[in-house]
Amino acid sequence: MNAIREPESPPASARKPAIVRAEGLTKQVSTPDHELVIVREASFEVAAGDSVAIVGASGSGKSTLLGLLAGLDVPSAGRVWIDGEDLFALDEDGRARLRGRLVGFVFQSFQLLPALTALENVMLPLELAGVADAGARASRVLDQVGLADRLGHYPRQLSGGEQQRVAVARAFATEPKLLFADEPTGNLDSATGRQVIELLFRMNRDHGTTLVLVTHDEALAARCDRRIAISAGVVQG
Repeated sequence: MNAIREPESPPASARKPAIVRAEGLTKQVSTPDHELVIVREASFEVAAGDSVAIVGASGSGKSTLLGLLAGLDVPSAGRVWIDGEDLFALDEDGRARLRGRLVGFVFQSFQLLPALTALENVMLPLELAGVADAGARASRVLDQVGLADRLGHYPRQLSGGEQQRVAVARAFATEPKLLFADEPTGNLDSATGRQVIELLFRMNRDHGTTLVLVTHDEALAARCDRRIAISAGVVQG
C-alpha cells in the first residue's frame, strides 16, 4: 500500500514576502476599576499585495489594532514590522517618516483639510515627500478616481462620495506599498460605498498596493484575500 504523502509546501521563492508582521501585540489601558485589554498578544503576518479585512463586533478592538499596525498608537507590549522595519524601535518622528514613505490611509471621516481644494489636499503628501511635479501627479490621480472636473472644489462643495474619492486619491498619490482603511464606507450610502470599494480594489490590482481594511461589511470582507477576526481583543486568522 502506498504511503500517504503530506502536501508539499510551496517553494520559498513562490511565497509572497510579509509586508506587515505583528508579534505579541498587546494594548491595555487603565480604568478606575481594572486594566482593560483592548488587543491581546496578536501575532500574524500580511503578505505583500494581499487584501485583508479586519472584522469583529463594535468595540472588539478593530480600529485599535489598525492604529497599532500603522504606528499611530503605541502598544503596551509586542512589536510590529512594516516592510522589514521594526516600527516601535523608531521614535515618533521616525515612524512618521516611515509612514510617509510606505503607507497611505483612508478614514471613515475623510480627514480632508477644509481650507484646501481637492487638488491641494492630494498634493499635500506629495509636497511633504519632496515630489517635484506634485500638481501634475495629483491631477492625474484625481482623474483616475473620476474627479478631473472637481480639482478646484473645496470639501464643503463635494458630496460625501466625492470627498471619500479625494481621500482615496490622496492615499494612493504617493504610490504606497501599504494602505490602511478604517471603515472607508461607513459614512456613505450603499451605492456610493460600492463605488469607493471598487475604486480601492482597482487601485490594489493596478498598483499592487497591500490593503488592510477594518470593516463590519460582510460583503466587503468576502472580497478580500483573507480576514482577521478580533473578538474581545483576541485575534484569529
